[in-house]
Amino acid sequence: MAERKPRKDAARNREAVLAAADALFARRGSPEDITMADVAAAAGVGKGTLFRAFGDRPGLLRALYEARLEPVREAVEAGPPPLGPATPPRQRVPALLDAVLCFKLDNGRLALALEESGSGSPYQAEHYRRWHGLLRTVLEQIPGLADGDFTAHALLAATRADLVAYLAEQERLSRERMRAELAQFTARVLGPDSPQDPTAEG
Repeated sequence: MAERKPRKDAARNREAVLAAADALFARRGSPEDITMADVAAAAGVGKGTLFRAFGDRPGLLRALYEARLEPVREAVEAGPPPLGPATPPRQRVPALLDAVLCFKLDNGRLALALEESGSGSPYQAEHYRRWHGLLRTVLEQIPGLADGDFTAHALLAATRADLVAYLAEQERLSRERMRAELAQFTARVLGPDSPQDPTAEG
């Protein structure tokens, strides 16, 4: 029993920190303006607690990103079409990419900060590997489509946070225009439906 209380306290502190960080990121224009000290003060915990729970600022960003992504992940793993696993591959690929794009549009500053944080490659980040692995698996279910691994990378490149931010802020593309352009690009990559593809029906 003595070991359970610290774990419960740690879980409560973690939830408080994520809630405080979420509120701070929602209020301020740029995540770069928010320090670990800001988050600790807003959550009512010490900086030591913050660093023990998340390691560093990129660790906090990753945890917050994953918390916001949870509803999308649940829909992808166990939800109905068009995101869920029962969806035919040709319909699921564009739906997955649209979900990634919409998430980046809704969480642009956080996504951009996460992609730019740390010294490692963004392509080695856990969230990127997860999306890439899922897309590759679905793409490999489409008959006649060559090299699902590269194709998954190429399609995900169209949803990078820096590109999404540039298109929205500099090119002034609307949300719906961006979604439509991505859908058309994905359709060109996947090619026309093949009569030999049994998943193309329905």
